[in-house]
Amino acid sequence: MAVPSHSPPASKERLRAEGLRRRRDFARSLTTKLRAQLEDELARLVLPHLAGARIVGAYDPLKDEIDPAPILAGLGGGQRVALPWFAERESQFVWREGPATEPSPWGVLQPPAGAATLAPDIVLVPVVLADRRGTRIGHGKGHYDRALAHLREANPVFAIGLAWESQVSEEPIPADAWDVKLDALATPKEWILCG
Repeated sequence: MAVPSHSPPASKERLRAEGLRRRRDFARSLTTKLRAQLEDELARLVLPHLAGARIVGAYDPLKDEIDPAPILAGLGGGQRVALPWFAERESQFVWREGPATEPSPWGVLQPPAGAATLAPDIVLVPVVLADRRGTRIGHGKGHYDRALAHLREANPVFAIGLAWESQVSEEPIPADAWDVKLDALATPKEWILCG
């Protein structure tokens, strides 16, 4: 009897490279109009889940990341937006009240250093690749894992990964002990409650 050969699980580095390629190829295939339409569809799916939030953590997107701006534009009165603020590239970021108006050490915009420090109760998280159980791969620096773990030390925080559909892995992604799971994953076409 032949013993089936099992291929070893994909390494996170390989999965990260694949997720970055998928994200880049998909985002760059979009016209400006279609991209805006998909980001508006994402906002329609996500906004009902933010109704009870006081402070929403978000991000200023890298070139190929899905943009949360239409979600933030749809927030209700009294809801505040917090964005990552880095003192240095390797420092743990803190959440400061938006808007993002100054360059960060990473080249994307961030709030000014004097903006109020906030603690979000819901965080919109950028994704390189994520599975339906909530395991997420980011850029590999651990910034969001540390920030979410820190927030959750004080209060419950609901983390929602935002992604293009091509960034959702149907296969489980291996999780490390320090990985903080997403509670939900949203694409322009699907709301996924992780678990």
